[in-house]
Amino acid sequence: MPDHVVVIGAGAVGAATALTLAREGHRVTILEPGEPGGPQAASYGNACWISPESVVPMGVPGIWRKVPGFLADPLGPLTIRWRHLPRLAPWLAVFLRANATVAKLERTSRALAALLVDAVARHEALAAEAGAASLIARAGHLYAWRDRAAFDADALGWRLRREAGIRWIELSAEELHQREPALSRDYTFALLIEDAAHVRDPGALVAAYVAAAAARGATLVRGRATGFVVERGRLRAVRSDAGEIAADRAVIATGAHGKPLAAALGDRVPLESERGYHVVIRDPEVTVRTPVMIGDARTPLTPTAQGLRVAGQVELASLEAEPDWRRAEVLKQLALRLLPGLPRDLPAERLSLWMGHRPSIADGLPVIGPASGCADVIHAFGHGHVGLASAPKTAALVADLLAGRAPVIDPAPYSAARFR
Repeated sequence: MPDHVVVIGAGAVGAATALTLAREGHRVTILEPGEPGGPQAASYGNACWISPESVVPMGVPGIWRKVPGFLADPLGPLTIRWRHLPRLAPWLAVFLRANATVAKLERTSRALAALLVDAVARHEALAAEAGAASLIARAGHLYAWRDRAAFDADALGWRLRREAGIRWIELSAEELHQREPALSRDYTFALLIEDAAHVRDPGALVAAYVAAAAARGATLVRGRATGFVVERGRLRAVRSDAGEIAADRAVIATGAHGKPLAAALGDRVPLESERGYHVVIRDPEVTVRTPVMIGDARTPLTPTAQGLRVAGQVELASLEAEPDWRRAEVLKQLALRLLPGLPRDLPAERLSLWMGHRPSIADGLPVIGPASGCADVIHAFGHGHVGLASAPKTAALVADLLAGRAPVIDPAPYSAARFR
């Protein structure tokens, strides 16, 4: 009889994992309090990018010098809410140490690359299986700077991308604006990464993965996991606010909510919410043809089924803190500056605002692998900025670990044991 696996969470990672496990013949229950693909999930509101090039974590050598500026600028691209600083201090301590040297950063980058190298092809295969192939667009990614010097200032990051196998084409100002005529002429240098993609509607893609898992026999239970029943080291049930669910195995894929569940099984993980925002401009007068990352603003512009999505901002606070919608206004103003053809008086009814919780582990890598207190439970959370892109590879690794076969990639860099 196949194992009964409870997949806790139906975001991008949980949905891809549920579909992968159902295909392999497991009896799968998906435990999720909200609507799969709904706005409560980080995967709903992200930048929509499937980005093999996202192999550089937020923390890099010398980042500590910028922390005072982060604290001083409440509307900068990264900010920390003062009153949450005491709670965030342990996370920040790990964050500042984790990639403080180039050697440490290189190790982290290699581990991210292993998760991302074939992200586009894996998503295309899953989306085809789920009848949602049209949601994946292989349009490439553009990175734009005001000049070549601004690009050169991040030489370390682009060296790491080159070493990860990322290839790009350099574009002059003329070539850039032939491709993207709506983009501000302030930008004169760009790179085109052709082997990248984006999702036209991430929420719809996640919902499609869950529906495809259900078509293979998976059951969706509405509820929130609260703990586990473990006897003699073996999992017997997952506790939830919907009651106990008897289970042989479980996967914690709850994103920013994974810390207490991991702690219940003996793993203390430095996980916090990197709160992100987006603005979607419906029926924009001008837009981008290719997803564009603006180097100085660290802001991606992405064409989606709903309109032009302007995403970004990193706000360190708590899961419970109210959104600061001024940060969405910053994104709107950026869009007006970057795309001068947009009207200055965009009506509110054409704007959609969102705030969500990127699950950020302080060293820039997710936790994937067996829980310390019960090997029947597999961690699969904390993917930060790469949850959507890395979901299929994470699902494949989880499936290998549950099956006891040779893993698709070395799981050691992602183990929770690194924080003991």
